[in-house]
Amino acid sequence: DADIVFRDLIMLMLSGFVTVAVLMLAHINPKAAASTAKDTAAPGNILVEANWPPDMDSDVDLWVQAPGDMPVGYSNKGGAVFNLLRDDLGKQLDLSGLNYESSYSRGIVPGEYTVNLHLYRNRAAVADVPVTVIVSSKPNADAPARQILMSKVDLMREGEERTVFRFKLTETGNLVSGSVNSLQRPLRSGSKS
Repeated sequence: DADIVFRDLIMLMLSGFVTVAVLMLAHINPKAAASTAKDTAAPGNILVEANWPPDMDSDVDLWVQAPGDMPVGYSNKGGAVFNLLRDDLGKQLDLSGLNYESSYSRGIVPGEYTVNLHLYRNRAAVADVPVTVIVSSKPNADAPARQILMSKVDLMREGEERTVFRFKLTETGNLVSGSVNSLQRPLRSGSKS
């Protein structure tokens, strides 16, 4: 009889422990709170993004220049105004499969901005690499970004550097009417274009 009582006691204690453990699991790892738009808001005031087809093994470089600042691109990732946040090398060292580069500014300096693309390497060996460039602005960190410019450009050969946009902004990030053009201005040192 002592064996049966001992076995029953052990089983009751084990089932009580399992019940408490199961009830505690819901409180140990609570569900994550839904993220808000503010959590995913892009940094910076001027956002410049370039993307090209994900299946292309091409290294396209984004170059940007703010008024009175040095050009920012793969060999100079930061200036007083802009920072290059992603230097995409095509399929090389890329687990995401996406092809894009992006630069963000810290503040808005009134004056002329320049956005260039440079086809550094074309391992895909295609005749032209289509690249979409989008420029957005937001007057402060809490404001949503609004697209102010977009263009699709075809880069034809390795080493080609092409000015996609030259434009002027006011101190609040508004586009100056009539200021947009694509007159060539090399930003990359030693450009072949």
